[in-house]
Amino acid sequence: MWLTNSSVGRKVVMSITGLFLVLFVTFHALMNAVAILSFGAYDKICEFLGANWYAVLGTAVIAGGMVVHIIYAFWLTMQNRKARGSERYAVTEKPKTVEWASQNMLVLGIIVIVGLGLHLVNFWAKMQLPELMHNMGMHADTLTLAYAANGVYHIQNTFGNPVFVVLYLVWLGALWFHLTHGFWSSMQSLGWNNKVWINRWKCISNIYSTIVVVCFALVVVVFFAKSLCGAC
Repeated sequence: MWLTNSSVGRKVVMSITGLFLVLFVTFHALMNAVAILSFGAYDKICEFLGANWYAVLGTAVIAGGMVVHIIYAFWLTMQNRKARGSERYAVTEKPKTVEWASQNMLVLGIIVIVGLGLHLVNFWAKMQLPELMHNMGMHADTLTLAYAANGVYHIQNTFGNPVFVVLYLVWLGALWFHLTHGFWSSMQSLGWNNKVWINRWKCISNIYSTIVVVCFALVVVVFFAKSLCGAC
């Protein structure tokens, strides 16, 4: 099959599934930014989503796309290493025309995966998961269930911890580099790679990635600052 047997096909799959990460971080960045403006509005959004079928379906689709993206990323990396053979051990000067992010996409991707895992543990496992378990008739801790829709409570708990603050900021740094290269690179793989549009996509990638990461970072920094003020 072309999508699995061809290197071009695998890059197309990587490009399309990479857009699932774009959707995930865009939605969550905008949603989390609401928490800075209004605690009540943020909790209303959390309550509205909860374990409703459309939220569960959306989560499943995005998660599936991201899993495929991760599998293909490792697959392509292993194939590239195999194709280069012993040449990859040779000491050569890194080409100046190749971006740093491009040379380190696997490492950046691993950091992004670990950060997403941390995010799921701190939020999804304490919010949507308890509601899902309850709806399916499974045992869910009563206290955890009571706070499932209280998004602000979980944000305050997470970003009041300096360890999580540092880990999230490192994750956001890696996410910025991964998105700035990955977004325009995916457009190139999908065929929008003429000289005019490739420069436009690079500009759009930088602007988009910066907005998303700043939205996330503001939530982290603002809530950490509030925790310090509350402790004074």
